[in-house]
Amino acid sequence: MIETFAVVLGVALVAAGVVVARHRYWPPAPEAEPREDVAEYISMMVGVLYALVLGLAMVSVWETRSGAESHVQAEASAAHQILLLSAGLPAPEARRTRGAVDAYVHHVVSAEWPAMRDGSVPGQEGWALLDAVRASGGVPADATPVQQATLQETLAQLGVLDDARRGREADVGSGLSPVLWFGLIVGGMLTVAFMFMFGVKRSVTHVVMVMGLTALITFTVLLVYQLNQPFNGLFAVDSTPFTRYFPYA
Repeated sequence: MIETFAVVLGVALVAAGVVVARHRYWPPAPEAEPREDVAEYISMMVGVLYALVLGLAMVSVWETRSGAESHVQAEASAAHQILLLSAGLPAPEARRTRGAVDAYVHHVVSAEWPAMRDGSVPGQEGWALLDAVRASGGVPADATPVQQATLQETLAQLGVLDDARRGREADVGSGLSPVLWFGLIVGGMLTVAFMFMFGVKRSVTHVVMVMGLTALITFTVLLVYQLNQPFNGLFAVDSTPFTRYFPYA
């Protein structure tokens, strides 16, 4: 990140040096008219580039939130399927499986979710409880074909649950790149600043345009900030998929 900022600053300083040298050693003629079209072109390009950065940031945070929601739904659904499949296992294994699934879901809802809202990645206790679910579903050697088929389907759902949990943990640690945050903040400031410099006379219309643009940029950046935290904020992914299947969790 520091290297990126250094490159950006270095390029900007080089461009500034070229402009200073141009005006010092090859100044425009006194009778030359100011080139307002150049100023308008620069301000237009700043706005277009900022729109690209803003769109990239919005797509990135929205995909992160959508992925987090999909992982949570898949994890809750897989846990519920394992609970239902336990009815086809022998009685001792069925009791152990139901108890292990209930313990896992209760831990996810009551312990992991508050930690994720604070930005903390879930610890190893959840994986230990998931291992307990995996170990509880064995069947004896004399199991019926139906019980063996049930065990195979249970193992398949355990694989889905395992992948979904890994995805949920990755979602907690994911976020918008600091480089994009730099582009959002600095680009927004430049876009508003150029409206003060070029293109519109200072009047009531100018004030209204600047206020509207500033409010829109601020709203969009705040929206990106809220979506950047998939398990916290106004648009947080909550534990509803788990509590819908396990209301007692």
